[in-house]
Amino acid sequence: MCTMSSDVELPPGYPVQWEADVVLRDGSVGHLRPILPSDEEGIHSFHARQSDESIYLRFFAPLRRLSDRDVHRFTHVDYMDRVALVITVSDEILGIGRYDRISPTSAEVAFNVSDHYQGRGIGSVLLEHLAAIAQEFGITRFTAEVLPQNRRMLTVFSEAGYEVSRKVEDGIVALHFDIEPTDRSKAVAMSREHRAEAISVSRILRPRVVAVIGAGRSPHTMGHHFLKNLLEAEFTGEVHPVNRKAKAILGRTAYDTIGDVPGPVDLAVIAVPAAKVLKVVDQCAEAGVAALLIVSAGFGEGGGEGDELQAELVRRARGSGMRIVGPNSFGIINTHPGLVLNASLSPTMPPVGHLGLFAQSGALGIAVLASAARRNLGISTFASAGNRVDVSGNDLMQYWIDDDETNAVGLYLESMGNPRKFSRIARNLGLIKPVIVVQSGISAYGAPPGHRVRRTKVRPAVFGAMLRQAGVVKVSNVHQLFDVAQLMVHQPLPAGRRVAIVGNSAALGALSAGAVAGRGLTVTHGPVNLPSDATPKEFSEALTTAFENPDVDSVLTCFIPPIVAHDEEVTDAVRTAARGSDKTCVATFLGMRGVDSSTSMDEGGTGQAIPIYAMPEDAAYALAKATKYAEWRNKDHGVPVAPAGINRRVAEDVVHTVLSVNPEGRRLDPDETRALLRAYGIEVWASRSVTTVDEAVEAAEAIGYPVVLKSTAPMLRHQGGITGVRVDLANAQSVIEAWGSLHERLSPLAAGQLEVQRMATPGVACLVSSDEDALFGPVVSFGVAGLPTELLDDIAHRIPPLTDVAVSELISSVKAAPVLHGHRGSTPVHRAALADLIARVSVISDDMPEIVSMRLNPVNAHPGGVEVLGAEVTVGPMGRRTDPGRRSLT
Repeated sequence: MCTMSSDVELPPGYPVQWEADVVLRDGSVGHLRPILPSDEEGIHSFHARQSDESIYLRFFAPLRRLSDRDVHRFTHVDYMDRVALVITVSDEILGIGRYDRISPTSAEVAFNVSDHYQGRGIGSVLLEHLAAIAQEFGITRFTAEVLPQNRRMLTVFSEAGYEVSRKVEDGIVALHFDIEPTDRSKAVAMSREHRAEAISVSRILRPRVVAVIGAGRSPHTMGHHFLKNLLEAEFTGEVHPVNRKAKAILGRTAYDTIGDVPGPVDLAVIAVPAAKVLKVVDQCAEAGVAALLIVSAGFGEGGGEGDELQAELVRRARGSGMRIVGPNSFGIINTHPGLVLNASLSPTMPPVGHLGLFAQSGALGIAVLASAARRNLGISTFASAGNRVDVSGNDLMQYWIDDDETNAVGLYLESMGNPRKFSRIARNLGLIKPVIVVQSGISAYGAPPGHRVRRTKVRPAVFGAMLRQAGVVKVSNVHQLFDVAQLMVHQPLPAGRRVAIVGNSAALGALSAGAVAGRGLTVTHGPVNLPSDATPKEFSEALTTAFENPDVDSVLTCFIPPIVAHDEEVTDAVRTAARGSDKTCVATFLGMRGVDSSTSMDEGGTGQAIPIYAMPEDAAYALAKATKYAEWRNKDHGVPVAPAGINRRVAEDVVHTVLSVNPEGRRLDPDETRALLRAYGIEVWASRSVTTVDEAVEAAEAIGYPVVLKSTAPMLRHQGGITGVRVDLANAQSVIEAWGSLHERLSPLAAGQLEVQRMATPGVACLVSSDEDALFGPVVSFGVAGLPTELLDDIAHRIPPLTDVAVSELISSVKAAPVLHGHRGSTPVHRAALADLIARVSVISDDMPEIVSMRLNPVNAHPGGVEVLGAEVTVGPMGRRTDPGRRSLT
C-alpha cells in the first residue's frame, strides 16, 4: 500500500490504516486516504476545475468559488463523527467522499468526483470505504440528498448492492439505506474489484505500444535482450528503445527520454541500474505511461537500502496511477497471434497454447518455460512477478477468469502476500478453469528475499487446507505441474474414478493398475494386455472397446514402442480412438513425456491431443488429480453459513469495553467470555473454581446435582486416561469423597486447583477453535479433543467465510471422525448441532479480528446436541487484514 510521504504533517489521530491503493474501473491506480488540513489548496483547485453543472449538482447552488470557511470545515474533521476521504493520482484530488454523523447510528453521506475522471468508479470506491469506516464507529445507516437530475450519483447508490429507499421532497431525492454488508453488496464489490484488476492486467499483457528504457547497443545488457526478443518475436505493436546515448538500436529510432516517445505508452520496460529507477519512474508518470515492467535488480532482495528503495518505488508508481510487474522480473509473454509479445529474457517464444503460467523469481521463469517447451505444451500468457511488490498471482488469476485463450492455470508460488484474497479468487477461477499450484516454502519460515510478506504463525497444513478449500490442484514440483496441466488443457475432465487400462505389456499393465489403484481410482476394465507384436488394428479395436464401455470414465493406454513394428501407427490408433470419445485419455509411452504433436491438434493448440507420460505412475498421478478436481468442480459447494440469533453489536461492546481499559489486549474472564459468545448464540456452561471442600459442596448445591469435580491444570484437562476428574457426583457426600481423592492424588503434581460444573450427557469431547493470523486472517480448526489432537495432531482447518458444505467437510476431514458417527455401534452425535456451533465460531471470527484466539474445549457432542463446557478467549487491538473487506491493493 502506498502511504503518505513522510514530509507531510499529519494531524493528531490521523488514521493511517484507512489509506489504500485501489484499482479503478479503467485499470489505473488511485490512492485513497483520509483528508488532511493541508488539502485546502487542493480542494480549491479541484472545485475550480469542476463545471457549473457539477457544482450545482453537488451544492444545490452555483458556488463558483468555495469560501475559505467552507474549505476549512471540509478539511478539518475528527475522523470519527466527521470523516472525509479523497482519491488522488500524482497528488491531484480526483474525488471526495464524506459523512457527517446526524444521530448515534446514522450519518449523511456526500460525494464529489472530478468531471475529468467520471466513469472510473471513484464514487463507488469512496462509498465502499466510507461504509466500512462508519461501521467501526457504530453507524449502521447512511442518508443522502441528491437532485433528481444527478443520475450518476443516484446510480452510485442504486448499484452498490444496498437496499435503498427513496423519497422525493421539495424537488430533492432523499435516500436511506443500511450499510451492513449484504450478500448482494459483497457480490457487487467483488465483481467490481474483479473487473478493475482484470483490466489492469490486460493493459500489461496486451499493450499496443512498448518502450524499453535502458535498451543498450551492447548485446550483453539486459535492456538489449528485452528489445531484441520483442523484435524477433515480431510483436504486432510499436516498440521504442529509450537511450540518450544512441540514435538507433537494432534498427529502431532511440529516444532520449520516455517523454520523447511519440504517443501514449502502454508498457514501459525499465532496465536501468536500481539507483536510476526512481527517476525513470517519475518520468514515466509525467509521460502518462500506463504500467511498468521493472527488470532491474538491487531492491528488496538485498535488504537494507534496497528495502527502502523498493518501498519508495511502490509509493511513487502507485501514487502516479501505474501498476508494477517486478522489480527483478524475468518478464511477460503473450503468445496470441494478434499480439506476439515477448517482453522477457526468453530468447524464443513458447508454442501457442492455452495454459496460463505465473512464476515469481527469474530462475523459476526460465525453468518453467523450458519445461513447457520440452513437452510441446502451448502457453497463452506468462508472467514473472520478481519481487512481487504489486502485480501478483491474484491479479493474473483475475485476468485469466475472463481470458478465452486460457483453459488452465499454473502458478509456482514462493510466497503469498494475501492468502484470503487468493482463496477467494482461486475458488472463482477454479469453478471454470483448473488452477494448479506448486507449493514451495510457504510457511512460518519466511519468504524469498525482496518479497513483502507478513509473518505467519500457522503451520503449513493451514496453507494446504486453504488450497483444498478453494479447489486448487496442489502439486509438489514443476514436473508434476506440467504432468497435470498437459492433461487438463488437452483432454476432457474425467466423469468419475473408473479407469480402463490397455497396453502391450503384462508387466506394464500391472504396474499401471497398481499406480491407478494407489491414487484412489478404480480399474473397471482390464488391464487388457495385447501381445507385443499386436497390430495397429488390434490396438484400435481394444481401445474402442474400452472407450465404449459404460463403466469406464478414463482410458490409460501404455505400450513399449520398440517392441511394435509400426509404433507411429499405434500412436495414430490411440489418437483416433480418443478423438471419437468424450472420455479422458492418457498414454504411457516409455521414455516419452509431453503433449502429442500430431495433427489432431488445431492451430491454437486445442483438440484431443494426447498427454504422454514416461512412466505409469506419472500418468496415474495426473489422472487422479484431474479426477479429484472434476469432483470438486461438479459438487454442491453449499451456501454461506448465516446462523440465526446473532447480535454483533453486543459482542462488539464486550470487546471494545475490554480494549478501552486494556488496549494491549488480554484474556477475557469467564463472565466476559460467556457474554461475548452468547451474542453469537453460543452458550458456555458455567463452572465455579473452588479451593476447599466446603466451597466445592456449596458450588455443587448452587449448580444442582449431579456435578463434575475436575482439575483446572492445563496438564490434566481433557486428557483421556488421566484421573483429573470425578463425574456423576449426586450428593454432598460424593463431592466430599471426590475432593479427598483428587486432592490426595493431584497435590504432589501441583495440579490441585479444582472446579465444579454441572454433569453433562455422556458424549464425544471435541475442540473447536479460531486463531487470528497476521497473514491468513481467521483460521477455524476442529478436532476430537484429547490425544487425537494433542498427540497425533489430528486437527483440520478452514478459512472463513465458510459454507454449510465446508463446515460439514471440516468435521469429516479429521481421522477420528468415525467416533462421531457411530463407531463400534455407538449412537452418532448430533452432527447438525455440531455444524451449527462451528458455523457460529466461523462467523464471529470473521466478523471480529479483535479476537486473537478462541478455544472451545471441551465441546461435548452427543446424540441430543452439543454443550460447550469450557471456553477461553483472548482479544487484542484490531490489525488490518490482508483482505479487509473493502477494495485495497496489498
